[in-house]
Amino acid sequence: MKKIASFSVNHDKLKKGMYVSRIDGDAVTYDIRMVVPNAGVYLENDGLHTFEHLFATYVRNSADSDNIIYVGPMGCRTGFYLILRDSMSKADALQLVRDAFRFAADFEGEIPGAKKIECGNYLEHDLTGAKQEAAAYCGVLSRCSEAAMVYPD
Repeated sequence: MKKIASFSVNHDKLKKGMYVSRIDGDAVTYDIRMVVPNAGVYLENDGLHTFEHLFATYVRNSADSDNIIYVGPMGCRTGFYLILRDSMSKADALQLVRDAFRFAADFEGEIPGAKKIECGNYLEHDLTGAKQEAAAYCGVLSRCSEAAMVYPD
């Protein structure tokens, strides 16, 4: 079997940031790396799950909702994938992610989609943890740019 593209990235060189992972036709996959891979600190499951609900809810309700294909966590618990239509510029994608993380960091209230009838693991949520991770990553996003959205060699 061929090695898939995401396994060809040198994870020893990855830092926190937002990268263009791949482009497939009209779909652009963004790698939103929230923690440094293999550094011993990973996103906690409960907070990661809650953040997924907040992130997906925000982007799917944004003005760019027609451009959203997929939002989901990485199995390694180091970040998220966001797949968008290529009609969105990198600058617009970055701003959408900044807005989504600020939304999550500031969120108050009932977690969207976290009731038993809405979620397959409704007991595993942590709003405080999700807000803390989102707030911490807002600082990373403030330093991100379109030019930096390239994986290190």
